[in-house]
Amino acid sequence: MSAHLRVIAPGLATSVQDTGRFGYQRFGVPTAGVLDRVAMAAANTIVGNEPDMAVLEMLYLGPTLEVAAGSVRVACVGLGAGMEVTEGQTTRQVPALESARLGIGARLRVMVGRNAMSCVLAIEGGFALPAVMESRSTFVRAGIGGFEGRALAAGDLLPLALEEAEARDEVRLPDLDLALPSRVRVVLGPQDDYFTPSAIETFLSEPYEVTRAADRMGLRLSGTPLAHAKGYNIVSDGIATGSIQVPGDGQPIILLADRQTTGGYPKIATVASADLPVLGRVGPGTKLQFEAVRIEVAEDLRRAQAGIEAGWRQQLEPANAVKGVRDASLYDANLISGVADAWMGDQLD
Repeated sequence: MSAHLRVIAPGLATSVQDTGRFGYQRFGVPTAGVLDRVAMAAANTIVGNEPDMAVLEMLYLGPTLEVAAGSVRVACVGLGAGMEVTEGQTTRQVPALESARLGIGARLRVMVGRNAMSCVLAIEGGFALPAVMESRSTFVRAGIGGFEGRALAAGDLLPLALEEAEARDEVRLPDLDLALPSRVRVVLGPQDDYFTPSAIETFLSEPYEVTRAADRMGLRLSGTPLAHAKGYNIVSDGIATGSIQVPGDGQPIILLADRQTTGGYPKIATVASADLPVLGRVGPGTKLQFEAVRIEVAEDLRRAQAGIEAGWRQQLEPANAVKGVRDASLYDANLISGVADAWMGDQLD
C-alpha cells in the first residue's frame, strides 16, 4: 500500500516547509521556507532525518492526523508545543523534543504553544512530494510547492516516503532552550540614514508589541512611532528575510519567509540570521526589544549556532531516561548494574 497521513482536521494553517527556495527572487519568487529553522532542524534530528528535510509547519492551531501506513515516527518541536496520540482506546501525551512511533490507524493531534505562532512536525523519511524550484516549501500566495501549493485541508492524503518506521528505542533531545531572548539582535540598515537619531535610539531602547497582524509574511509591531528623516518612500529595492521596514505610520514591520521580494519603504535594520527562528515563535502580544550588533558579530552568532546544531545527534538520549541523567554515562562509570533503588526519605533527619 502507499503510505500516507490522512488529514482529519487541518488546523489553522498547516503546510509543508523546508529551508526555502533560493536563487529565484530576481524572478519575484519569495524564498518561503519554515519560520523556525531551529525547530525544524531539531525535529528532524530527533526522528533521524537530515536537518533540512521538509516538515509540517502549523500556525496557532495544530492539525489532527491519522496514520495510513504500517507505522510512522514523528517528533514535534516548538515553544510550548506537544502531541496527543490516540491508539485504540488509549490516549497519551508526547512532549515536544521526543520521538514516537505510531501504528496504522493511530491519530495524532499537534498542539501549538499557547503564546506561540508556529511549531513543526517531522516525519521519519519525510514526504513523497516533488521539489518545485529545488524546494518542497509551500508558497500559498502563488500556489507552488508543498502539497498542491496550498495549506492542508480535511480529507487530504499526504504521501510519505517510508511505508514503515524501523522499530527502535525512542529518543529525545534534552535541554534545547526555545525561550525568547531578552533582546533580538539586529544589524542597522540598509536605510537607517532615513531615520532621525532619536528614532534609532527609540527603536533600540523601547519595547514593540507583536500585533494580531502576524503571519508568514511578517510581524506588524506596535509602539512609539519612528520618525523619518527623509520621508518614507524610497526607490524599491530587494528585501531580505528579517528586514524591518517602517512605512508612513512609523510602526515597524519585520518581514519573514513569505515576504515580497522588493519594497519601497526604508528599512531601519535587519534581524541577525541567528535570531530569525525566534520570530517564528512569537505570538500576538509578545513584546520585543532590539539590540544593534555589527555584521561580523551577526555572522559569528550564526556560525556558533550551526556548531551547536551539529552536536545535537550526539546529545540524543532515550526518551524514558530520567531527565538530567544519562544512562550510558552511569553504566560507563559502573555506578549501576541492575540494582533496585529504594527511597528512604522518612529515615533522613
